[in-house]
Amino acid sequence: MRYAIYFTPSQDEPLARIAANWLGRDSFGAATRPVEAVGELSAAEVAFHTASARRYGFHATLKAPFRLAENETEATLRAALDSFAEAAQPVTIPRLVVGQIDGFFALMPEAPVPALNRFAGDVVLAFDRFRAPLTEAEIERRSPDSLKPDEFRNLCQWGYPYVFETFRFHMTLSGRVASQESPRLRAAIDSLFTEVLLRPVPVDALTLFVETEPGAPFMVLSHHALGRRPARKTA
Repeated sequence: MRYAIYFTPSQDEPLARIAANWLGRDSFGAATRPVEAVGELSAAEVAFHTASARRYGFHATLKAPFRLAENETEATLRAALDSFAEAAQPVTIPRLVVGQIDGFFALMPEAPVPALNRFAGDVVLAFDRFRAPLTEAEIERRSPDSLKPDEFRNLCQWGYPYVFETFRFHMTLSGRVASQESPRLRAAIDSLFTEVLLRPVPVDALTLFVETEPGAPFMVLSHHALGRRPARKTA
C-alpha cells in the first residue's frame, strides 16, 4: 500500500468534472467511466493517450507516492494532514494553461507562482517522516541514469526528483505523445479545457490518495481544507 499527498480540486468543481470525463475516471472513486471521442480523436485514441494518467487520477503531486515508515500509521498521517492544513493558507494560481513536459500534456501555471512553490516545499518537508526509504527497485523505476545530478540527489533524499528548486506544478492529462500526434491531442484538450482555464484555480486543500496494492488505481482517501476553521459557537 502506498500513499500520496496531492492537490486536486473538489469533486464538484468544473475543472475536476471536465478532467474526470477526459481521463475516464473520477479520482474520488475507483470506478472508471467510458471515455468519449473528442474533436478529431476517437474514443479509443483518447483512452490510449490517457491510460497512464487515468490510474493516478487528476492531481498535482506535492508529496509523491510513498510507503509508510515503520513507526507511522494511516491514522497518524491523516491527523498530521489535519494539523498542517489547519495552519496553512490557500494559494491561488491566477491561470493554468495547457503545456507539455517531457512529451506528456499537463495543466501548469501560466507564470511562476512563488507562494505555490514554497507551499509545495513545506509539504515535502513536513511529511517526509511518514515516508519509508526507497528500495533499490523503487529507485531504478525512476530511471536514475536519465536524471540530472540535483534530481538524483532529491530522489535519494526526498523520494522524488522534482522538489524544491526542481519542482514543477503540473496536472497530468496524458502519457508521452509522439510529436506527430501532439497537434491533434492538443486541439482535443484545448476544446475541453479552454473555457474553464479562464478562471483562477485556488489551491485550497490537500488530498490524501491511496494505492491499495501495486498497480491499483490511486483513490482519494481524505480531503483536508486549508486554513483555520471558525470556532463553533456554543450556547
